[in-house]
Amino acid sequence: MSDPYKILGVSNTASGAEIKSAYRKLAKKHHPDLNAGNADRFKEINGAYDILSDEGKRAKYDRGQIDPSGNEKPGAGFWRSWAGRSRSRHAGTGAGGFNFDDLGDEDDLFADLFRAGGRSRGGGAGRARPEPEPIRNTNYKLKVPFEEATAGVRKRVTLSDGKVVDMAIPAGSETGAKLRLKGQGRVGPDGKTPGDAVIEISVEEHDYFVRDGRDIRLEIPITLYEAVLGDSIVVPTIHGNVTLRVPKNSNSGSTLRLKGKGVPSIKGEPAGDQYVTLRVVLPDGEDAELSKFVEEWAKGRGYNPRHKMKFT
Repeated sequence: MSDPYKILGVSNTASGAEIKSAYRKLAKKHHPDLNAGNADRFKEINGAYDILSDEGKRAKYDRGQIDPSGNEKPGAGFWRSWAGRSRSRHAGTGAGGFNFDDLGDEDDLFADLFRAGGRSRGGGAGRARPEPEPIRNTNYKLKVPFEEATAGVRKRVTLSDGKVVDMAIPAGSETGAKLRLKGQGRVGPDGKTPGDAVIEISVEEHDYFVRDGRDIRLEIPITLYEAVLGDSIVVPTIHGNVTLRVPKNSNSGSTLRLKGKGVPSIKGEPAGDQYVTLRVVLPDGEDAELSKFVEEWAKGRGYNPRHKMKFT
């Protein structure tokens, strides 16, 4: 692999923020999901970021202890002991746990890559080498459309190493849910054992569906004559369109239930329902015939829906 600074297009004095910004732009531009055949380039970008985003690895690379692929160069035994002591002095300055606030802008296909494990702590002056580093997981954030997250779906995603995997989004998934792909993370410090890929779900808002626990709520407009005379209308659900019977003399705000059309049954729990709230909508513009009819109809009826309200 080439010089990681050249791959990311930054100088060797670049700050962590500058390195992160350069990585985000390149990772988005060359992601295989957007540009077929970019897997090798995408892998190269992530390899460079793996070195430069880690203070310890970057320092080793700058001192010539490791090559651009992160492999230790021959004769670096002395520096292994020194690095252990260095890391022990800086323990706690790295990410001790995965902080999803650090994912940054959510318009990335996958937000920035961070490590879940804490930094390894090196030995004191009397130790010959640092303690083994823990296996690190690779963390992602993935946006999922409302209907897919609620009804469940299988999605094909491309990981940071270019590997394409099929993963199941369970029915009823909510924002913050985490899915684990065993052994699909980056190779650990031993060069053999991979960590896991941990994917946090972010459910997108829907134009008209709103989730309420295991139920789904929806407002739907109906005409004046559908409200007065009753009719059958087509209503969307996450399971597909269904026919709903609107009773005669239905008011705005009336709510009808579609049993079992909410979040699907999961682990023995009953499926949720969909609640449809009716909203009577008059036609656009002035309708002279309708106005004349209502005027005649209103004469002598004393119709007042506010008669129970008390005004001060």
